[in-house]
Amino acid sequence: MSDDQTRVQEFFTARAADWDTRFPDDGPAYAAAVAELGLREGDRVLDAGCGTGRALPPLRAAVGPSGVVLGADLTPAMLREAVRAGRDRDGTLLLTDVAALPLRAGCLDAVFGAGLVSHLPSPAENLRELARVVRPGGVLALFHPIGRAALAARHGRPLTPEDLRAEPNLRPLLAGSGWRLTSYADEDARFLALAVREG
Repeated sequence: MSDDQTRVQEFFTARAADWDTRFPDDGPAYAAAVAELGLREGDRVLDAGCGTGRALPPLRAAVGPSGVVLGADLTPAMLREAVRAGRDRDGTLLLTDVAALPLRAGCLDAVFGAGLVSHLPSPAENLRELARVVRPGGVLALFHPIGRAALAARHGRPLTPEDLRAEPNLRPLLAGSGWRLTSYADEDARFLALAVREG
C-alpha cells in the first residue's frame, strides 16, 4: 500500500465511527445531488469513495431494483459503518482503491464522488480511471454537502486559488482526464460539478 493510501485510511479510520453523527443533516443534499445525475431505471452507478454509504439509498432509488449500485472505498472501517447503517442493502460494497477499480471498461453509466477530489493522490490519473469504467456519454458528479468557502471555514483555513475544486482548476483537470465539465455550482449549501465522459 502506498503512503497516500495509508494516510487516507488513517484519516478516515479515525473518524469512521462517528462520521454520520457529525453530519446528520446531509441526507437531503445527497438526494438532490443524485437527482441531478439524471439516472434512469436499470442504470449502473458507482459511488467512488463511498465512505459510510450515505449516497447509496438515493442512488438505489434512482436506478431501481433492476439497476446496479456499487460503493467503493479504501477504508474498511468506513465500509463497516455502511453495513452497520444497513446501506449495504442498497448497493454492493467494494473494498478497493478508486485508482485501480476491479471493473471492466465502459461498464458504468455514472460515477458519484462525494468529497472525493481532495483525497485523490493523483487527481488526473484517478479521474482517468473513473473515466475508463464509464461509457462515453456517461456522467460524473463531484459533490460536497457544503461549498468550498464553507468547508475551508469549517477547517479554519482560508480558501486558496490552488483548490482543485475551483472551476479554473477543475475544468482543465477534468478535460485532461476524459471528462467535459457541463455544470458547476459552488454555494454555501453545496458544491456540485457535473461532467460528461468524452469519447
